[in-house]
Amino acid sequence: MTLNIELPDEKTAALAARARTQGLSAEQYARQVLEHDLESEPEAPLGQPLRTAADIILASMSEVPAEDMATLPKDGASQHDHYIYGWPKREP
Repeated sequence: MTLNIELPDEKTAALAARARTQGLSAEQYARQVLEHDLESEPEAPLGQPLRTAADIILASMSEVPAEDMATLPKDGASQHDHYIYGWPKREP
């Protein structure tokens, strides 16, 4: 596969400089960097580790005011079809 990448002049200069420190051409260095990145674990934006869905939900729910949390039904998880779709409550 051939890949053409447009870079600003300052980025091109930085790429060439880093390649020289490794004794590589800019193309060889770019290939090495891309291969390394594709072999490593994916990261979230800004270099933060990936979070599970549970982590995201817990973080979001921690921002809900206590008075709003108090109004939520205690059986909301087990009876979600009732609260979302209006279906009859299931037997416990």
